[in-house]
Amino acid sequence: MGASYWDYYVPYQEDLGAALEELRHREFRAGDYFWVRGDDRLPEEERRPRPSTLDELWADEWTQHSGTHSILDVFHVQREDEEPEACAVQQVTAEEARRATGSERLTREHVPAVQDLARERWYGRCAVLHDNHGTPQEIYFWGWSGD
Repeated sequence: MGASYWDYYVPYQEDLGAALEELRHREFRAGDYFWVRGDDRLPEEERRPRPSTLDELWADEWTQHSGTHSILDVFHVQREDEEPEACAVQQVTAEEARRATGSERLTREHVPAVQDLARERWYGRCAVLHDNHGTPQEIYFWGWSGD
């Protein structure tokens, strides 16, 4: 199947980890993810209903291998000083924002300029987006995942 690109906008909150967790739960409840066991390319007898919890989803060996091709494939926001790791989200640094856009305060208009900062599979990025007055308005999450 190959990796899938995903992106989401959520209202701003100071705690990026809490924003990620809320987004993950929202998308899980909405069923807006690839469920490998429900794939209609599988014979009917091999298909399974969607899991009822995130823990149940990730306990499935097929999901662990194939992912969900969504925000569900990343589990936490890393600190700026941590090395990038699989299944995590890293916030765009001020230096990266400056290099990509000429500004440290990103807006929605800057999104196309920073999207290439998520190049690796199973790795996400996030950026706080501001209004024209410099007030944080949204958090943008994006990345690639799935096999």
